[in-house]
Amino acid sequence: MGYWGYGGYPPYVSVGEKKAKAAKKLKQLKKRNPDIRPIVIKGTAIARTWWGKSWNLNLERYADYSNRIGRGRSYVRHGAVLDLQIESGEVKSLVQGTASKPYSVTIKIKGILKDTWKKITSVCQGKLDSLQELLMGKFPRALGEIFTAQGIGLFPSPKEIEFSCSCPDSAYMCKHVAATLYGIGARLDEEPNLFFKLRKAKINELVSQAVEDKTQELLKKAKKKTARVIADFSLSDVFGIDLEEDIDPAVSTVKPPKRSSTAKRTSKSPAKKPKTKDQTRRPGAKTQKARSKAPPPAAKPVKKTAARKATKVSPVDAVLSTVRRSRKGVDTSTLRNKTGFDAKKIWNIISRLKKQGKVKSEKKGVYVKV
Repeated sequence: MGYWGYGGYPPYVSVGEKKAKAAKKLKQLKKRNPDIRPIVIKGTAIARTWWGKSWNLNLERYADYSNRIGRGRSYVRHGAVLDLQIESGEVKSLVQGTASKPYSVTIKIKGILKDTWKKITSVCQGKLDSLQELLMGKFPRALGEIFTAQGIGLFPSPKEIEFSCSCPDSAYMCKHVAATLYGIGARLDEEPNLFFKLRKAKINELVSQAVEDKTQELLKKAKKKTARVIADFSLSDVFGIDLEEDIDPAVSTVKPPKRSSTAKRTSKSPAKKPKTKDQTRRPGAKTQKARSKAPPPAAKPVKKTAARKATKVSPVDAVLSTVRRSRKGVDTSTLRNKTGFDAKKIWNIISRLKKQGKVKSEKKGVYVKV
């Protein structure tokens, strides 16, 4: 008799029932843990970007995984991966199976070897224009072949991966582990920078040399070789620096009005003359002639503290404000142009806002207010 009773086969459960069961459990988990991050697949493709597709293809081409990893496709498609968290060298997930309680999966992945990383950074020198293009998968095809080379590229081989699951399945790779591996590829679609966090690699080292080469090129084109030949907007684009204009508190923003000659004359007290009948008026009242000679009121100086506070807006508020002003959604490129932040900073802020429930993804790479 098998594990499931006579015949050794589990009872059949339709896809609709599996989806409903996973959705119900996810709702329960969110009440206890609002920061839970499920894998939601929209459409038929599990991954759409270069990083997500490359992750899945890398696993499928190894003989150790090719016959087993397919068991997780249907699980990840019908929403069984209720939570997936990627940390440095480790992935943890909750996968809904046949039992009422979801199974806990832990996958440990070794960091990239120092020699391998040194060779890859050496090849990338001068070939990557920006961090944003790297994360979007826009780089020379030759680099893509190097990144995905078996055993010597960026992606892990089976001997660099260890996994465990709380389910009773004794198979080398159960459905829940396979679903988690596919879930990593789906998550990299949203946050490709997590790949480098998982593999304990410093992503900035891949583009640092390219930035240096670009700076030297700008200096050669300038007439004078000085550090001031690069404009502020160039510094922001090349190095991802947010430049702020400081207000000098010693300089007043409003000049005091000049004293008119009429005001000088009125300051002197004229000799008193006897009042005539026409000049008789009630106390405190001013004649039309006196009002016309009165100097204009001085403009109130602008408070320097208020002006200074107005220039300081937090990066999170700047991104959130830009998203809220858009009616049809705003993409990463537009956020970068309007805020001046680099792609990595924007993705981190968007990720935080999505966790807080303030923004959501209308479609891939386009964000709208909740």
